[in-house]
Amino acid sequence: MKMLLLRRAVLTAARTSHCRSFSASQSHRKDRKGLVLGVFEKEGEEGSLPLTEAAAGFDQSLSGKLSELLNISGPPLKKGKSRIFYGIHKDFPCVAVVGLGKNNAGVCGAENWDTGRENVRQAISAGCRLLQDLEVNHVEVDGCGDAQSAAEGAILGLFQYDQLKSKKKTKVTPQLHGSADMDGWKKGVVYAEGQNLARLLMEAPANHITPTAFANTIEEKLAPHAERVTIQKRSQAWIEEQQMGAFLSVSKGSEEPPVFLELHYKGAPDSAQAPLLLVGKGITFDSGGISLKPSSSMDAMRADMGGAATVCASIVTAASLRLPVNIIGLAPLCENMPSGKATKPGDVVTAKNGKTIQVDNTDAEGRLILADALCYGHIFNPKAIVNVATLTGAMDVALGSAATGVFTNSDWLWAQLHKASVVTGDRVWRMPLFQHYTRQVTDSQLADLNNIGKYSRSGGACTAAAFLREFVTSPHWAHLDIAGVMSNKDEVPYLGKGMSGRPTRTLVEFAAGLTHHA
Repeated sequence: MKMLLLRRAVLTAARTSHCRSFSASQSHRKDRKGLVLGVFEKEGEEGSLPLTEAAAGFDQSLSGKLSELLNISGPPLKKGKSRIFYGIHKDFPCVAVVGLGKNNAGVCGAENWDTGRENVRQAISAGCRLLQDLEVNHVEVDGCGDAQSAAEGAILGLFQYDQLKSKKKTKVTPQLHGSADMDGWKKGVVYAEGQNLARLLMEAPANHITPTAFANTIEEKLAPHAERVTIQKRSQAWIEEQQMGAFLSVSKGSEEPPVFLELHYKGAPDSAQAPLLLVGKGITFDSGGISLKPSSSMDAMRADMGGAATVCASIVTAASLRLPVNIIGLAPLCENMPSGKATKPGDVVTAKNGKTIQVDNTDAEGRLILADALCYGHIFNPKAIVNVATLTGAMDVALGSAATGVFTNSDWLWAQLHKASVVTGDRVWRMPLFQHYTRQVTDSQLADLNNIGKYSRSGGACTAAAFLREFVTSPHWAHLDIAGVMSNKDEVPYLGKGMSGRPTRTLVEFAAGLTHHA
């Protein structure tokens, strides 16, 4: 009997000890650290693994254990692929090693981007997501020789819109590991957070991001930069005073009041320096109006304010970076809804510049609100005008999600935008702005212009651009049609599924480049 009691006591103690141990490990798990390291592709069969500088230092601290594990755990890591090791370092229970592709990969003329930078973004995002899936909440990241791109990959890759879900993904805090380029890392974080702000606005449901809520969100984000930024949230009364008949023709079908958001960022040492003018289409929900869209995928039209989201997010980013350039942002914000007050097909409206427009399709509304915003923007005598809009399904058909379509009257402006896109990997592609298309929108039965092309669907993205050109007198103007890049399925590996926030980083890089052309 005594022996039986003794055995029970030992088993109870063992169980208690085991429970305590498990509890301690659970507590430790809540604050686990992970590490993401890079490895390049081998050039030949012989020789050691081409590790990054940080990975080589880590391997050396383990007396070559990392290299040994990489060699015996499978074939060499290909670009974007990853492998994870557990328990090889006391400070990092989980170590993810990611493939960076070829070393010293640079700008690729055929792809129109910097392949090396893109490889870093893709690889680091893959490693960070792998550790996030393991509920690791603090990750140190190898700079891989390009700390800015590594930061962009980490921050963009970890983005998750789960604000409205009860079950959320592990929140991961990434930081730089084993590299002296802290400035590059910080810059990359700001660039990526800017794009994530645009993604947040675009992904949020339309009943959460109304025109008023959009303007309030941007005002809140710019509050820390009040000494360099002024914000005007113009009401419907002001819009009416400005005689923006095209804008009002779109907004009047909705119960939500329109807002004309005006942002002034004064970063240049010379306050009189001509500003860069950014104009973004801000349709916070697009039902198509009386020309109602099909119900399938209409929910995605919550992101039809992608132009305004990327423009405003790029100004928030420019302010965070303290870019020495003056920028003005304009965002006409409204919904496009059907009602008894809505514009009807065949109605004629008058834009701010006095031109009359026959509205044959109320679902071609973006160009109407942009027309008035472009007219208004000229009063600031800008150095250049760039408008951004999810404007036409035809743009998606033409280029898909590979690049933003750019229509411009300026070779200089095109060169600046293209140069910026090569750096960011968020590409642009020049589209035609021929008189051929202008004739198709100026041939209108009832008015000066028609809001759709004479031959309806043919060259739809081009006729939309030609329509906008009728409201521009600046010699340096570009229209960016971002309909094709609005969302991401799996085309850009480091963005994941959802609204993309493109091309925010390209706009920021473009604005930064203008500081050399002041």
